[in-house]
Amino acid sequence: MGNNRRYILAWLAGLLLTIGCSKIDKGSDGVHPMGDRVQVGPLIYTVLEADWMNQLGSGANARTPKNRFLVIRVAIENVGNKEITLPLLSVINRKKEETLELDNGEGVEEWLGLLRQLTPSNTVNGKIIFDVPSAEYSLRLTNGADPENEKFSYVEIPLKLATP
Repeated sequence: MGNNRRYILAWLAGLLLTIGCSKIDKGSDGVHPMGDRVQVGPLIYTVLEADWMNQLGSGANARTPKNRFLVIRVAIENVGNKEITLPLLSVINRKKEETLELDNGEGVEEWLGLLRQLTPSNTVNGKIIFDVPSAEYSLRLTNGADPENEKFSYVEIPLKLATP
């Protein structure tokens, strides 16, 4: 009886772990690969590329990160019927630690900026920046709604470091 009990407890623990890891967040529709068009409410996100950088800019104006800069180029389309203030985005690592995008885009061409308004039927393209350790991440996309109505989706950001 003792071995059967341990077997059942181990099986239940595995089942709970699988269920607990099946979704990253309540309200999420899952994880998507880069390049997919991912709709979250009235916003459609497409993550076009992700680059790791040791510095932004050059010369005396060069910025160095605490860890490394992760620069993600995205396209965001408003398919809703009203103007939307685009939310700041964040990345989440395998330990479920979340890092919000940086509020300073100095040294990055096409930086999306902090105040981002998007009118209906329009698309904005640009880059967002994170200062994070080199690892695999998920970019957390949101519809920007109030906390009770906020929806999420995720895009995998694989670790692809440039070779010298």
